[in-house]
Amino acid sequence: MLVRFFSILLCSTSVLCFSQSQFPYQHAHAHNDYEHVRPLKDALQNGFTSVEADVHLQDGELLVSHNLPVKKTQSLETLYLAPLDSLLKGNSGKVYLESEISFYLMIDIKTEAEVTYKAIQKIVRQYPSLRCSTENCPVKIFLSGNRPVNTMIKEGYTGIGIDGRPGDLGKGYSVELMPVISDNFKNWSGWNGKSTPSANDLLQVRNLAKDVHAEGKKLRLWAAPDNEISWTALLEAGVDFINTDRLAELNYFLSKKGF
Repeated sequence: MLVRFFSILLCSTSVLCFSQSQFPYQHAHAHNDYEHVRPLKDALQNGFTSVEADVHLQDGELLVSHNLPVKKTQSLETLYLAPLDSLLKGNSGKVYLESEISFYLMIDIKTEAEVTYKAIQKIVRQYPSLRCSTENCPVKIFLSGNRPVNTMIKEGYTGIGIDGRPGDLGKGYSVELMPVISDNFKNWSGWNGKSTPSANDLLQVRNLAKDVHAEGKKLRLWAAPDNEISWTALLEAGVDFINTDRLAELNYFLSKKGF
């Protein structure tokens, strides 16, 4: 299998840089990225521009894990914030050296919303380069899972966004505050992804994508079939982020399709 790889270069003991001959993939989202052999690095080597990290606030530390963290669980800072900050420092303020495209870090809160949000705010303040502004946004951090929606709306946009839901459309939330709309694929289609979909199989998905794009936002659907037939159909229907666990395979698919 021919796969496009983006080589990681260690510029110094603390700064990671990238050398790549082609642009990254704007449609590639690494579902539960932390479960891969090398969290973040595998996604970046495969050209992904969005990753998902589940976090638990435990004894004041933000630990990355789907279930309750165990002793060797690593922190959000170690796995994601510090490496991304290093990339920006080594790549003139960009995650990918030859691309201005924003990189999305979705933090899925598994513990209590408000207190975990405060802890995320505190640690992100230590990395000013990761605090997105309307003028400069190399990394877009947005919160999913137990979202402190009311608090964040009341505060207004402060550099960290919210992972929206279809029910949030039409409420006037800015694209800065709510850059992505996400939902379970099964809420919009019963198609199993094993054969080419009929004209009606993804009709509701297409309509949802139109509503999302009308607000300038991106659409992500989780729990969708994770294969090439599905990836093709979802992209054609207007889904922006392909939610996958199969990093190298999606890399190959998108490269082959010219995405």
